[in-house]
Amino acid sequence: MAVNIFPVIKILLITAISFVVALFSTPILTHFLYKYHVGKSIRDEGNTPIFTSLHKKKEGTPTMGGILIWATVAILAVGILILTKIFGPDSIFSDLNFLTRKQTLLPLGILLFAAVIGLIDDFFGIIRAGERKRGLRMRGKLLVYLIIAIVGAYWFYFKLDWDLLHIPFFGDFNIGLWYIPIFIFVIVSSAFSSNETDGLDGLAGGILLIAFSAYAVISFTQGRMELATFCGAIVGALLAFLWFNINPARFFMGDTGSMSLGITLGVIAMLTNSVFFLPFIGFVMVVESLSVIVQMLSKKIRHKKIFLSTPIHHHFEGKGWPETKVTMRFWIVSSVVAVIGIILFFIDKNTL
Repeated sequence: MAVNIFPVIKILLITAISFVVALFSTPILTHFLYKYHVGKSIRDEGNTPIFTSLHKKKEGTPTMGGILIWATVAILAVGILILTKIFGPDSIFSDLNFLTRKQTLLPLGILLFAAVIGLIDDFFGIIRAGERKRGLRMRGKLLVYLIIAIVGAYWFYFKLDWDLLHIPFFGDFNIGLWYIPIFIFVIVSSAFSSNETDGLDGLAGGILLIAFSAYAVISFTQGRMELATFCGAIVGALLAFLWFNINPARFFMGDTGSMSLGITLGVIAMLTNSVFFLPFIGFVMVVESLSVIVQMLSKKIRHKKIFLSTPIHHHFEGKGWPETKVTMRFWIVSSVVAVIGIILFFIDKNTL
């Protein structure tokens, strides 16, 4: 029996094209970032001595590198759609088109919306670099995450009539209005975790690359080929971003990258109804955010620190681990646990 391998070719081809487009667009972006001194300031407020001592040398390195990722995905998605309209449904562009109302319009829209919000925050962080406050503090970011999550929850529940939640090994359940707070929690958590992970050269980029690769597999298995291709486009752009972001980083991701990708990851988890596998797929991000929460509670309740510095990657730096060792070991842990998540997904899929 003949097997249709074109969907696989399409996903891999878009991933490769995304990588090439992002790679060759980087000189344009870096020229702009360095020309206009879009540099990151390192906080030095006395309450983060370990972080400051380890990262002060990075001050001035351009941020906003996340533009490379979401702009590449947007250009590919919209560009191929336009070429499809021009050359017709029988053209190769029609076969490569992955922007559809049913699967990818919503995650792309959320990716771009969150990216613009993050870009604004990055911008204010740069122009106010000499002040004590730089861009949005965490409370402000959480408020932004919450607003975006509420809008997304409203769209899913009231516009898409979606209240179905899959619980692994038990089945699907219509949970009514409970879907809204669960959706909000997932989006805020994934955005917060992505932001906290973005602290070492190459760390967030590699972790997010693993996560979106895993969701490309899940989407493909569910027959959501356009969504799998969308994930592939993000993976390709992330690969190009990592080419320049690994230590020593040519530029940083910034909130425009970490915020948009974190929120989009949560949305894809909800779209594929596989949210209970997200803690495995984004395991390191979960640990990063939990370390921050635990540290904060310990300082308020016990007036003592548990970790030398948080997020936890800074704790290991404080212990004497080189930055590259922390990054690569976190990549390894993330890959292994993400594979476990995919295995559990397949077991669940074949069980029910």
